[in-house]
Parts: sequence; C-alpha cells; structure tokens
Amino acid sequence: MAASKIVTAAQAVSLVKAGDTIATAGFVGVGFPELLATALEQRFKTENAPRDLCLVYAAGQGDGHHRGLNHLAHEGLIKRVIGGHWGLVPGLGKLARENKIEAYNLPQGVICHLFRDIAAGRPGSITHIGKHTFVDPRLDGGRLNDVTTEPIVDLIKINEEEFLFYKSFPIQVAFLRGTTADPQGNISMEREALPLESLAIAQAVRNSGGKVIVQVERLTQQHQLPASMIKIPAIMVDQIVVAPSELHWQTFAEAYNPSYTGEVKADPVLPPAPLDQRKLIARRALMELKSNATINLGIGMPEALAAVASEEKMLNDVTITIEPGGIGGLPASGLSFGAVVNPEAIVDQPAQFDFYDGGGLDQAFLGMAQVNRSGDVNVSRFGNRIAGAGGFINISQSAREIYFMGTFLCGKQQVAINSDKSALEIPKPEQLDADKQTTIDTEASHKFVDEIEHLTFSGQYALECGQKVYYITERCVFRLTASGLELIEIAPGINLENDILRRMDFSPKIANSLCLSDHRIYRPGPMNLKHPGSTGIHHLRKAFLQAQRELVSG
Repeated sequence: MAASKIVTAAQAVSLVKAGDTIATAGFVGVGFPELLATALEQRFKTENAPRDLCLVYAAGQGDGHHRGLNHLAHEGLIKRVIGGHWGLVPGLGKLARENKIEAYNLPQGVICHLFRDIAAGRPGSITHIGKHTFVDPRLDGGRLNDVTTEPIVDLIKINEEEFLFYKSFPIQVAFLRGTTADPQGNISMEREALPLESLAIAQAVRNSGGKVIVQVERLTQQHQLPASMIKIPAIMVDQIVVAPSELHWQTFAEAYNPSYTGEVKADPVLPPAPLDQRKLIARRALMELKSNATINLGIGMPEALAAVASEEKMLNDVTITIEPGGIGGLPASGLSFGAVVNPEAIVDQPAQFDFYDGGGLDQAFLGMAQVNRSGDVNVSRFGNRIAGAGGFINISQSAREIYFMGTFLCGKQQVAINSDKSALEIPKPEQLDADKQTTIDTEASHKFVDEIEHLTFSGQYALECGQKVYYITERCVFRLTASGLELIEIAPGINLENDILRRMDFSPKIANSLCLSDHRIYRPGPMNLKHPGSTGIHHLRKAFLQAQRELVSG
C-alpha cells in the first residue's frame, strides 16, 4: 500500500480532471514543484486535457518568463485564476488581459489563511485586510477583467465594524514540494528554503476529498529526523513523485545554498553597491530605521536597503522579516527572493501573515509605482500590465510605519550624482557625458499623478488607522498628512520648481521646515551613521530654505 504512493510525474498528473480546482505552493521559485507543472503542461499539449481548471495560489510563482506557473498559461487548460501576485506569470496575465480566463487578485496573506479556513471547514476568512483597496467589493472585488463577474468577496459588519469576507471553496488537487519522502508518504523539507503554506494546502485538499501530490528530491526507507521535522504527514499525501535535480532547484537562481537552511553560516557582508539612484533611496530609507525594530522589506527597490544596512554594519540593529516566513538574517534577492541567508527562524507563511495582520511589524519598506495627492499608491496594475498585490496589502495595512521607496519619475530618467558637492544634478541634454554621468532619457513619465490606475493602498484609511506614512525618492521625501502629501525634504542641488513641482501632476503641501537631505547620502564609501559625531541613525542636516535660489543646482 505504501509503495503505491510513489509514481511517475505522468501518472500523478493523470489524476487531474476537467474542472478541478488546483492549488500550488511556492514563492518565486522557492518550493515550487516544477516537475509537476511541466508534466501537466505536457499532458495538456498531448491530450488537450484536462481543461477548464481553476488555479489558486498565494505568492508569485514564476521567473517572469517560462518557469513556474507560466507552464499552465494555455488557453483551455485554465478557466479561472485566483492569485496573490501576477507579475512573475506573464503568460497567465496575457490570458487575463485578453479575457480568455476569469482572473482575480486577492492579498497573498488572505489566500494563505483561506487555505486554513477551507481545511477547517469554515465558510471563509473574515479580515480587515483589503478594505478600501481594489479588493473591496465596493470597488472591484479583486476582479481583473470583464469576463470575471462572480463576487467572491463580501463586505460584512461585526459589532458595527466593517470586515471583508472571503468565501471558501473546495480544492480537488494540490501540487506541493518537499525534500525527502518515506514509503508511507511522510514529507520532510530539510533542503527547502521555506515550508511556505504547504501544510495548509495539504489539509485543505485532503478535507475537500481531493488528491495531494508532492514532488520530492529523494526517498528514504525511514526518516532519520525528529518527527517535528515532518512538514506534511503521510495521512495527507496521496502520491509522491521523485524529481530530477534540474527540476528541483532550491530557488530559480540556485541549485542549493546551504546558508538558506542553516546547514552552514555564511558571511552576511555584501559588497558595496554602486552609488546610483537605487542606493541613494536605500540610504535615505536606512536613516529611518529604528533600533530593535521588526521590519519587512518588499521586493524590488526595498531589497537594496538590506545591502546598504550591511555596508553600514547595521544589519544587527533590526530584525528583517520576509512574508513567506523568514525571520532575521539577510534576505536573498532576484530569483532567490524569499530565501534568507542565516535565518534566525523560519515559520510557515500563514503564521507569518498572522503576525503581520495583527500589527507585529514596526516598520515596512515597500515599493511604489504611482502616488496621488491623497497618498494613495498603486503597485498592482498599470495599463495592460497586471502585476498583482502579493503581500503588499497585508503589510501596508498593518505595519505601524510605512516607507514607500521609489524613483521620483517612472521609467528611464536622467540624474547625476555630484559626490564632490554632495548633491544631485539634473543635467540638460547638451551637458550629457555618457562616460562620466549616470544620464539617460529625460522623458520619463510622472509617478506622482492626479489619478492612480489601481488602488492598492489608501492614504485616507492609513490615517484613520493611525499609521505613519512616508514616500522616499532620490530627489525628495514626502509624508502623509490629513491634507495629503507634504514635501518635507529635498536633495541638495535640486531645483524645487523645475525638478520636483513641474514633474508632478499636483501641487503638494510644502513644509515650513523643509530641509536638505543629509550630505552623506551622496558621498562614496560608508556614511558612518554610528560615528560618535552623529546624532544617530535619525540624524538629518537641517537647513531651512530661505529662497529658491538656495536650491538651484550648479
């Protein structure tokens, strides 16, 4: 009986029937069952079956090209997608844009918790997460295109307080991944970077009467690990598939990194990053870190904060957490994002979002793509591009302090760093020297706009919740006030009128105490924020602006 659980990938995916709902675990490439996805794709290409599947997943699972859930991006194979993040699965995004599938985007943490509620037989998940965003049924209800009509999120009241109710549904198939399986089907994850939401999915599918299929790296006659290391017990596993090494990388960037699992302790010091816009923004954000804070770093621009903190020897001043479960250590980047070098602890993804949703984060550093005068932020959709929110909504609606990080303009832009003057410069076209300056197209589009395309973060709701919100760019810093965005800081060398106000669609409030950014941000080498001559990591060089001429560069 036990041996019958071990099958080929083709045999495993033959269990998937037309119309089934299938759930997959993974975070970028961490924990994603690449062999199972590949086998299902091959079956569909060969047999034109199964058809009309509903796909449910929490985090983005792909490389932005062909791996991960991109294997399932075939018209006819998928009928509906309920996903937390879409940016790494452009194939599915294309089907959604063309109205060839029903498409929903729900918060990553909500989907993780929904798996647990389905497992427990509850009617759904009740939470504050998602209110006053595009997920709110008073707006889009998480629907992404015209063919998606069924409401799956309701607004309810409990003791006169509003909540969102995310409805449960049965799940027939689970595609999961582990490291080692014994003949009974007990699954350990000793070489996996994260356990993710695998247990919750397995329980949900098992209790829905479905089939749990697990891809593993190897088999053993008997586990030599403590029972606590079994992450998916045999009673929840129906079939096991042993994957070849090329389809079982630890992440989509690395075959195996032992520092992610605690097998070895790596040197966490990163080489200094080049002094560019990305580093300027990260350096300015670093000045807001609070000692002993528990923080979250988002994907993209916020990732640079870890490198800068390492350079300034400040990684130990705070505890960095990542939404899929890593606590402490140094977050990996790129296609290894989600994994952590030298983690202090790793919890499963639903538990991490329990901590986040309840207010456990002191500070969050997140990206921003569009911002309006009310402080609303869009990171989830731009024209025909569907990025999705991922864990952004959970994090931004729960952290005590939020710091949005991004370049002042969208797209390619022209900025030069004058280290001698500790200032920024916006060269005119005739001044460009490609060999000496970081200068590119000046026709970048505005990021601070009258109307954002998708409401991923509500400034008004953040104020109602008592959150502190800041917006950090290479040119200036804003904070959120009851009257909207207020400009509180400007980079040395930047012209207030020409380089900031004329490149916004609206006029922000300008603080009476408008100051210049710290000169150390623009100099090569460490900033020495802990130098005895500094007033600490919140140190800023206050310089009240008496006239606009003081702000003219060059």
